Amino acid sequence: MAREDSTLLMKKRKAGRPATVETEPSATNNLEPWKAFRARQRSMAVKREAVLKTAAHMFLVHGYQRSSMSLLAAQLKITKPALYYYFPNKEQLLVECHRNGIMDIEAMLKETSVNQGSGMRKLFMFVKTYAVAIISGDFGRCLATQDETVLSPATRREVRTVKRRLDTTLRGYVEEGIEDGSIRPCNPKLVSFAIYGAINSIGNWYHPDGPLKPAEIAAEFAKMFTQGLKPGKNE
Repeated sequence: MAREDSTLLMKKRKAGRPATVETEPSATNNLEPWKAFRARQRSMAVKREAVLKTAAHMFLVHGYQRSSMSLLAAQLKITKPALYYYFPNKEQLLVECHRNGIMDIEAMLKETSVNQGSGMRKLFMFVKTYAVAIISGDFGRCLATQDETVLSPATRREVRTVKRRLDTTLRGYVEEGIEDGSIRPCNPKLVSFAIYGAINSIGNWYHPDGPLKPAEIAAEFAKMFTQGLKPGKNE
């Protein structure tokens, strides 16, 4: 094995490549997403995903205003013209981050039994799942923390259209709970505002090295909101 490694190193030196022996990492490794561009056989979809994941992390670290296509290209170790092959501008990148955040949440909701039981149970599962998604992934955190008012009017409308799907789902569960008696009479719109406002704020203070795990935080938030909506004598 040592002789084979030595032979490989000699061949790399002769070919003018770095004399290192390495294994192939995941193409979309969050720590080294630029490696998706090292192999020409990588599909465009894989490279596009690497661009998007890096962009999401860039927005979270630097903010939308301080982020740029030049910075993103540098992080990916590709040229700026090559970057435009995947996305035309950073606005579209943010839109896609929002869209991916929504898709991730909807996929997680499908994996749970969110559509079973009373309106209250559905609301509990929705809040818990949404909170985990907001905490656990960069796309979810972008969805929660990135200010859409910095976008152009047309792009802002596109982002809000994507977000409206989740809002409609949440309000529907509240309305269902009021109808089946599991949720006290209330204003579904105000409930939606309160829940999204509280959960989205988690993205601003949560840290992976903190004492609480995402599932623990999500469960506590779900309990606090649903307990406050239970029917009681003092309605």
